[in-house]
Amino acid sequence: MTTAVYPGTFDPATLGHVDIAARASNIFSRVVVAVYAGSPRDPLFDTSERMGLLSHAVKDLDNVAVDSFNGLVVNYARRMGAQVIVRGLRGGSDFDYEHEMAFVNKKLAPDIETVCLITSLEYQFVSSSRLKEVASLGGDIGVMAPPHVAEAVLQKFDLPK
Repeated sequence: MTTAVYPGTFDPATLGHVDIAARASNIFSRVVVAVYAGSPRDPLFDTSERMGLLSHAVKDLDNVAVDSFNGLVVNYARRMGAQVIVRGLRGGSDFDYEHEMAFVNKKLAPDIETVCLITSLEYQFVSSSRLKEVASLGGDIGVMAPPHVAEAVLQKFDLPK
Protein backbone atom coordinates (compact mmCIF):
# COMPACT_ATOMS: atom_id res chain seq x y z
CA MET A 1 0.00 0.00 0.00
CA THR A 2 1.47 3.32 -1.07
CA THR A 3 0.53 6.43 0.88
CA ALA A 4 1.03 9.86 -0.66
CA VAL A 5 0.88 13.26 1.02
CA TYR A 6 -0.37 16.20 -1.04
CA PRO A 7 0.65 19.28 1.00
CA GLY A 8 -0.31 22.90 0.52
CA THR A 9 -1.90 25.93 2.10
CA PHE A 10 -5.12 25.46 0.10
CA ASP A 11 -6.32 28.99 0.89
CA PRO A 12 -8.82 28.24 -0.52
CA ALA A 13 -9.12 24.92 -2.35
CA THR A 14 -9.47 25.33 -6.11
CA LEU A 15 -10.72 23.02 -8.82
CA GLY A 16 -7.05 22.52 -9.70
CA HIS A 17 -6.33 21.22 -6.20
CA VAL A 18 -9.29 18.86 -6.37
CA ASP A 19 -8.13 17.65 -9.80
CA ILE A 20 -4.64 16.83 -8.48
CA ALA A 21 -6.09 15.05 -5.43
CA ALA A 22 -8.44 13.00 -7.63
CA ARG A 23 -5.69 12.05 -10.06
CA ALA A 24 -3.34 11.13 -7.20
CA SER A 25 -6.11 8.96 -5.73
CA ASN A 26 -6.06 6.93 -8.96
CA ILE A 27 -2.32 6.30 -8.59
CA PHE A 28 -1.79 5.77 -4.85
CA SER A 29 -3.61 3.54 -2.35
CA ARG A 30 -4.08 6.40 0.09
CA VAL A 31 -3.74 10.17 -0.34
CA VAL A 32 -3.60 12.61 2.55
CA VAL A 33 -4.30 16.18 1.50
CA ALA A 34 -2.31 18.03 4.14
CA VAL A 35 -3.21 21.63 4.94
CA TYR A 36 -0.17 23.58 6.10
CA ALA A 37 -1.23 25.32 9.30
CA GLY A 38 1.92 27.40 9.76
CA SER A 39 1.57 29.59 6.69
CA PRO A 40 3.69 32.76 6.79
CA ARG A 41 1.04 34.43 4.63
CA ASP A 42 -2.09 36.00 6.06
CA PRO A 43 -4.66 33.36 5.09
CA LEU A 44 -8.22 34.23 4.11
CA PHE A 45 -9.44 31.06 5.86
CA ASP A 46 -8.12 29.59 9.10
CA THR A 47 -6.81 26.04 9.17
CA SER A 48 -10.06 24.41 10.27
CA GLU A 49 -12.02 26.29 7.59
CA ARG A 50 -9.55 25.22 4.88
CA MET A 51 -9.77 21.62 6.10
CA GLY A 52 -13.57 21.73 6.06
CA LEU A 53 -13.71 23.18 2.56
CA LEU A 54 -11.24 20.58 1.30
CA SER A 55 -12.98 17.70 3.06
CA HIS A 56 -16.22 18.62 1.33
CA ALA A 57 -14.45 19.00 -2.02
CA VAL A 58 -12.89 15.50 -1.88
CA LYS A 59 -15.72 13.71 -0.05
CA ASP A 60 -16.40 11.40 -3.00
CA LEU A 61 -12.79 10.19 -3.16
CA ASP A 62 -12.81 7.14 -0.88
CA ASN A 63 -9.04 6.88 -0.46
CA VAL A 64 -8.43 10.58 0.21
CA ALA A 65 -8.27 12.09 3.70
CA VAL A 66 -7.70 15.68 4.81
CA ASP A 67 -5.40 16.58 7.70
CA SER A 68 -3.28 19.52 8.83
CA PHE A 69 0.36 19.81 9.73
CA ASN A 70 3.10 22.17 10.87
CA GLY A 71 6.81 21.97 10.25
CA LEU A 72 8.64 20.13 7.52
CA VAL A 73 6.49 18.17 5.10
CA VAL A 74 8.98 15.29 5.08
CA ASN A 75 8.60 14.89 8.84
CA TYR A 76 4.83 14.90 8.45
CA ALA A 77 5.05 12.40 5.59
CA ARG A 78 7.09 10.06 7.76
CA ARG A 79 4.57 10.34 10.61
CA MET A 80 1.82 9.41 8.14
CA GLY A 81 3.82 6.48 6.78
CA ALA A 82 3.91 8.10 3.33
CA GLN A 83 6.40 7.13 0.68
CA VAL A 84 5.48 9.94 -1.71
CA ILE A 85 4.90 13.70 -1.69
CA VAL A 86 2.56 14.82 -4.48
CA ARG A 87 2.85 18.28 -6.01
CA GLY A 88 0.90 19.92 -8.83
CA LEU A 89 2.62 21.91 -11.56
CA ARG A 90 0.93 24.61 -13.62
CA GLY A 91 3.87 26.16 -15.46
CA GLY A 92 7.53 27.11 -15.49
CA SER A 93 7.63 29.07 -12.26
CA ASP A 94 5.94 26.17 -10.43
CA PHE A 95 8.53 23.80 -11.91
CA ASP A 96 11.44 25.95 -10.72
CA TYR A 97 10.08 26.15 -7.18
CA GLU A 98 9.06 22.47 -6.96
CA HIS A 99 12.35 21.31 -8.51
CA GLU A 100 14.29 23.07 -5.75
CA MET A 101 11.94 21.81 -3.01
CA ALA A 102 12.18 18.23 -4.31
CA PHE A 103 15.97 18.36 -3.96
CA VAL A 104 15.75 19.76 -0.44
CA ASN A 105 13.18 17.15 0.57
CA LYS A 106 15.27 14.36 -0.99
CA LYS A 107 18.30 15.51 1.00
CA LEU A 108 16.25 15.59 4.22
CA ALA A 109 14.38 12.34 3.51
CA PRO A 110 16.04 10.15 0.87
CA ASP A 111 13.35 7.49 1.40
CA ILE A 112 10.48 9.77 0.28
CA GLU A 113 9.90 10.48 -3.40
CA THR A 114 8.34 13.60 -4.88
CA VAL A 115 5.87 13.04 -7.70
CA CYS A 116 4.72 16.05 -9.70
CA LEU A 117 1.47 15.93 -11.61
CA ILE A 118 0.98 18.40 -14.44
CA THR A 119 -2.22 20.36 -13.91
CA SER A 120 -5.02 19.60 -16.32
CA LEU A 121 -5.24 22.13 -19.13
CA GLU A 122 -8.51 23.68 -17.92
CA TYR A 123 -6.90 24.54 -14.55
CA GLN A 124 -3.55 25.90 -15.77
CA PHE A 125 -4.60 29.46 -14.91
CA VAL A 126 -6.13 28.66 -11.52
CA SER A 127 -4.42 29.49 -8.25
CA SER A 128 -5.74 30.35 -4.81
CA SER A 129 -4.14 33.79 -5.06
CA ARG A 130 -5.74 34.52 -8.42
CA LEU A 131 -9.09 33.19 -7.19
CA LYS A 132 -9.03 35.57 -4.20
CA GLU A 133 -8.01 38.49 -6.41
CA VAL A 134 -10.82 37.86 -8.89
CA ALA A 135 -13.36 37.42 -6.08
CA SER A 136 -12.26 40.60 -4.30
CA LEU A 137 -12.85 42.53 -7.53
CA GLY A 138 -16.33 41.06 -7.99
CA GLY A 139 -15.44 38.59 -10.75
CA ASP A 140 -16.97 35.16 -11.32
CA ILE A 141 -14.91 32.49 -9.55
CA GLY A 142 -17.29 29.65 -10.44
CA VAL A 143 -14.83 28.29 -13.00
CA MET A 144 -12.02 28.28 -10.43
CA ALA A 145 -13.51 26.69 -7.31
CA PRO A 146 -16.06 24.11 -6.25
CA PRO A 147 -19.44 25.79 -5.60
CA HIS A 148 -19.22 25.55 -1.80
CA VAL A 149 -15.74 27.10 -1.86
CA ALA A 150 -16.84 29.91 -4.18
CA GLU A 151 -19.74 30.64 -1.81
CA ALA A 152 -17.41 30.70 1.22
CA VAL A 153 -14.99 33.06 -0.55
CA LEU A 154 -17.82 35.43 -1.47
CA GLN A 155 -19.00 35.40 2.14
CA LYS A 156 -15.47 36.29 3.33
CA PHE A 157 -15.43 39.26 0.97
CA ASP A 158 -19.05 40.10 1.90
CA LEU A 159 -20.09 39.90 -1.76
CA PRO A 160 -23.44 38.72 -3.17
CA LYS A 161 -23.65 35.08 -4.26
